[in-house]
Amino acid sequence: MKSKIDLYVINKVKEKRLAKGWSQFYLADELGMSAGFIGQVESPKHPTKYNLQHVNQLAKIFKCSIHDFLPEKPI
Repeated sequence: MKSKIDLYVINKVKEKRLAKGWSQFYLADELGMSAGFIGQVESPKHPTKYNLQHVNQLAKIFKCSIHDFLPEKPI
C-alpha cells in the first residue's frame, strides 16, 4: 500500500512529467528503469513507488530541487 507521502511524491513527479509532455516510457528511460516502471508507480493497484535514490535522480532529470517533490510540512 502506498502511503500519503508516497502518493504526494508520485503526483508531483507526474505533474512535472506531464508539464514537459513526457511519456511514462521516456521518463523510465531517463531513470534507467524498465518501460513499465513509471506505469506501476503511477498505478494505485501496484505497490511500486519511488525511493530516495529515484527522487534524487528525478531532480537531476527535471533540473530542479529534491524539495520540489516533497511537501512543505509533514503529512
